[in-house]
Amino acid sequence: MEGKAGLVTGAGSGIGRGSALAFAREGAKVMVSDKNEDSGKETVWLIEEAGGTAAFFRCDVSNEDDVKALVDATVAEFGRLDFAHKNAGITAKVAPIAESDSADFDRVIQTNLYGTYYSMKHEVRAMLKTGGGAIVNTSSGAGLEGVQNMIDYVASKFGINGMTKTAALEYSRHGIRVNAICPGLTATPDVENWFAAAPEQAKAITATLPSGKLATPNDVGNAAVFLCSDLAGQINGVTLPIDGGFSVGKFQG
Repeated sequence: MEGKAGLVTGAGSGIGRGSALAFAREGAKVMVSDKNEDSGKETVWLIEEAGGTAAFFRCDVSNEDDVKALVDATVAEFGRLDFAHKNAGITAKVAPIAESDSADFDRVIQTNLYGTYYSMKHEVRAMLKTGGGAIVNTSSGAGLEGVQNMIDYVASKFGINGMTKTAALEYSRHGIRVNAICPGLTATPDVENWFAAAPEQAKAITATLPSGKLATPNDVGNAAVFLCSDLAGQINGVTLPIDGGFSVGKFQG
């Protein structure tokens, strides 16, 4: 990734931070974006402390004007947009469909699905001006199979996978590749706090994973870097599970 520049949204913590750090380790210049300015700037500090190059731009991906401004700021800062990892996303309270909240549904769709649409729309426009690039969208294992009590989140992630494949078809001849990553349960701060508070539940969940362990933000970030690198030049329109084999089938350990 030496000499390349791009952006990562939701980069203030978890998978987004892992991705931003991974891109920087491979020599890329990274525009770190997050709604939380303090956590986003902390990611920039971590990159710079390790000898990398980064800047921060606050962005709410549910707002198209914010997304356009982020892309414009990245090009202004680094001169081009070679890669983009749209990672920012949210969940809502867990509930079966009959008990779900329509306002929550709208909020999740606006951030996750519309946020991905806005991101690709403006990222592609920037990449067309410089002859191509690579986009990675964070989907989920919940975008590959149904998950009970998460109708809003599942709908948003299935939608991301469909939009990813559509954009890949539309812009492949223009040198732009678009892929999605579908992480399983990942050791983000929120998940680690959950597991610490419920150790027996954590043990039971971990036992269902063929690998016997959660993915780390670094694992997911490395996959994003690979898909945006020249090594993945013929990989386009995929929805890549990063789940230690969980989505392959039932594990009978």
